[in-house]
Amino acid sequence: MAIDRRQLILEAATKSFSLFGYKATTMDQVSKLANVGKGTIYTFFKNKEELFDEIISSLIKDMKAVAEQEIKHDSTIDENVNRVLFRLLEFRKSHQLTIKLFQEEREIGTQAVVDVVNRVEQAIINYMKGIIQEAIDRGEIKPCNPEITAFVMLKMYVSLIFDWEQQHTPLDKEEISKLFRLYFFDGLSNKPLHP
Repeated sequence: MAIDRRQLILEAATKSFSLFGYKATTMDQVSKLANVGKGTIYTFFKNKEELFDEIISSLIKDMKAVAEQEIKHDSTIDENVNRVLFRLLEFRKSHQLTIKLFQEEREIGTQAVVDVVNRVEQAIINYMKGIIQEAIDRGEIKPCNPEITAFVMLKMYVSLIFDWEQQHTPLDKEEISKLFRLYFFDGLSNKPLHP
């Protein structure tokens, strides 16, 4: 059975990016981890950036698959949005590569990593945009800008999961879901704001 050298390189690079981050990963490290010569890497990938791009594309594909598993066609939009966002952020929290990348973005601000974090976030927003547009088309929610709505929903979810727990006791899934429903779907007012 032939060894898939390309796959070996991708796995080794993912491991290196997960352990050392983007900035500190070198093609030498990847070749050692993959147990192949550096020249072999260059037969498949022009440079570290191309290798990184391939890994991130795969990561985004995995995230989309995880999100699609959470969509239930007999559920309301708030239930689907809650499940999808919670699951995607759980994925981000438990996936070693994303943990390292978000840490590197925060602590070092490596431009390639900042770009990738934005790319991952945009992929989530684009996915959410589709869910929101379907709910608008069904008349389930008021017409709105689906991209802005997806952006605000994601930012709120990130804040409730990651930012809140830096200063407070972490919220559980049910509390986050309740707050999300209140702010986005029920509204805070007890009476109509406009007559």
